[in-house]
Amino acid sequence: MKIVASDKPIVNETITDLDKSNPTGVADEGNPSLNGDADLSGDSDLSREARMAISIRNILEDVGEDPSREGLLKTPQRYAKAMLFFTKGYGENIYDVAKKAIFEADHNEIVLVRDIEIFSICEHHLLPFWGKVHIAYIPNGRILGLSKLARIAEIYARRLQVQERLTQQISQAIEEILHPQGVIVVMELVHMCVMTRGVQKTNSVTITSCKTGVFKTDKAAEEQFEFLLKMKHT
Repeated sequence: MKIVASDKPIVNETITDLDKSNPTGVADEGNPSLNGDADLSGDSDLSREARMAISIRNILEDVGEDPSREGLLKTPQRYAKAMLFFTKGYGENIYDVAKKAIFEADHNEIVLVRDIEIFSICEHHLLPFWGKVHIAYIPNGRILGLSKLARIAEIYARRLQVQERLTQQISQAIEEILHPQGVIVVMELVHMCVMTRGVQKTNSVTITSCKTGVFKTDKAAEEQFEFLLKMKHT
């Protein structure tokens, strides 16, 4: 097994096209699955953190609290730093993660990484949702380093999200990087916006899936995925 050389046409075309179309690293809003990479470092980070802290201080006052009391004195800064971490995926690029971990391999069976822990923020209420994501694909001459599947999921989860879109973005990213025979992503998540407000259903679990390629057209492939997913850990 060897790393794919830079002159491999499909991988090279993907990376080159990305560099040419977005040389500055600024997010391409027309194709968020590829990017989301505005410069969020240095002085820009500091100014954003300060602005967010001021906003949080105002929110504390609006709910009837005293932001100058001991327990809340540094809360605006803590929250601002936490929110920047929760949304750090806007400054990360899937190709930067994947381009050195694409390998040639003569393997045409399912590759499954299951029970990947995931955490994100609901864009509707800015409340967390979390759980597990299962990612599988059938290679088409190339494989991706296993840890990179989790890293791709993390990049998209560390943004303001809805579960449905998050599921699709993870699947689309793997499809665009590897051009495999098929991809399937299943997410099982709980949402604090459902648990603690509104209907307040603490035991509900939301399941979403996204299938491409043979997983949509070949029932046997889908059934094999389901079998592997149900296998117990040894």
